[in-house]
Amino acid sequence: MLNEWRNGKEVDFPEGFTLQERPLSVTESLLPDDVKVEGTDLINRAQTEWHFMVLSSKLNEIYQAELGELKERVEQLSSYSGDVWEELKGFWGKVQGQVRDRNLFRDHANDLRNGTNELFGKLKVLRKALDKEFHAASEEQFSTFKEGLGEIKDRIEKGLNLNGIFEDLKKMQRDFRDKKFTREHRNNIWNQLDGLFKEVKAKRYGGNASGGNFSASERLKRRYDGLMNALSKMEQSINRDKRDLDFQNKRANHPVGQLEAQLREAKMMMINERIRSKEEKLEDMKKTKLELEKRIEIQKEKDARQAERDKVRLAKEEAAKKIKEDIKKAEKDRAGDAEKLKEAAEKLTGKAKQKTEKKETPAKESVADKIVTSVEETLEDVVDTVRAVAHVVGTKIDEAIENISASEEKKEESPAPQKEKATPPPAQKTEAAPVKVADFAAKDDLKVVEGIGPKIEEIFNNAGINTFAELENTSTDKLKSILAEAGNRYKAHDPTTWSRQAGLAAKGQWAELKKWQDVLDGGKEVKKAKEEEE
Repeated sequence: MLNEWRNGKEVDFPEGFTLQERPLSVTESLLPDDVKVEGTDLINRAQTEWHFMVLSSKLNEIYQAELGELKERVEQLSSYSGDVWEELKGFWGKVQGQVRDRNLFRDHANDLRNGTNELFGKLKVLRKALDKEFHAASEEQFSTFKEGLGEIKDRIEKGLNLNGIFEDLKKMQRDFRDKKFTREHRNNIWNQLDGLFKEVKAKRYGGNASGGNFSASERLKRRYDGLMNALSKMEQSINRDKRDLDFQNKRANHPVGQLEAQLREAKMMMINERIRSKEEKLEDMKKTKLELEKRIEIQKEKDARQAERDKVRLAKEEAAKKIKEDIKKAEKDRAGDAEKLKEAAEKLTGKAKQKTEKKETPAKESVADKIVTSVEETLEDVVDTVRAVAHVVGTKIDEAIENISASEEKKEESPAPQKEKATPPPAQKTEAAPVKVADFAAKDDLKVVEGIGPKIEEIFNNAGINTFAELENTSTDKLKSILAEAGNRYKAHDPTTWSRQAGLAAKGQWAELKKWQDVLDGGKEVKKAKEEEE
């Protein structure tokens, strides 16, 4: 019976029933006050459903009236109107919103959908006629641009005034943006324009004009810019979701049906989950941003060092190039001198037959002098060039040599006092070793002993223990007494091994000390520590 009533069917009541009409209300009961029923939940559900049905029907009537007004406007149109199209889209958007919220029954929604589709169909017919005109205008403009691009391509192939061609392409690009084309024509012209720009750049700047090869800094910069763009979009998306959530929260304060309230609650949960997921991604993106900023700083330092190395390398290359040029020049000069020497030798040979041996000797000497002079000048030029290169390239080498020389001089000077100490007689030589230890011990660092920290070292110094030798000669009981006097916190320290460690340090047996300390655990012997624990 409830299903028949819900579906709007006639229900036969028994004879003797009384018809009563009540105003529509959610708070008042659907039944008379004197009528009581057992299943009150069924009556309450029917009452809320009836209230929803009445309101939904009223909403449908409002939309039907608005659709009728739009239908009249469409029938009066003689050509396509973009304003009417947008109004119809807005109307259908409102209807879709109510359908998604389930505020309209399926039959009502289908009627509104069919009426809206009919109006859209009429507007599409009017738009087809407009599209034909638009396509014809686009075809005409496409032919004009294609002809202009063909002329520019011919000029590029001939290599005529690339700067002028580049400016013509920029002008054509500006005109192209102001014109209206179909999608096919626009893509075609754009691809041709882009290809011609690349050809001109390739001829003006070389094969890498397209910018396909990027350095590490450029790649990091492009990645950082892309990340910042993605960060901005993610933040905008989160803000949109938060606005949607605020809107749903505001709507929750208005009285609605149970079904709509449940749908709204589900929407809010969905939006909250979406915001949470996006905020997690945003945090990851921010961490990536910090990492990229660090990498960019490191890369900048690397680039600076590389620029310095490139500068030195270029200086070396220029110096080497200058040396080669000077050597080639010297070789040419020597080749000219060889020809002169050959001519002089031939002349001397002819004169030797006519002159005596005494006259021939001065001539040979003069030629030899010329040879020596020419060779000396050439060698001087080469030496000067080499000196210039050595001054530019070898500055760091000279500094390194000076540092090495200084360190060697220190090494040579340091053993001198030891040699003076080695000169006394054998009886005094045996006492020299303790003197050295004492000199070294004056600067002893008791913290070398494992188990002694800065505070305990200060306590021992106040007690008169300043050197390894003094620590070695102090008994364990005495050390424990000193620690006990310093306070209860120092009683826990076990100084059993400290004297022996100090003895090894005083004798300079550092390797043995290190080996033993590797076995110790906090200055304690491991075996003894375990026995104490047991």
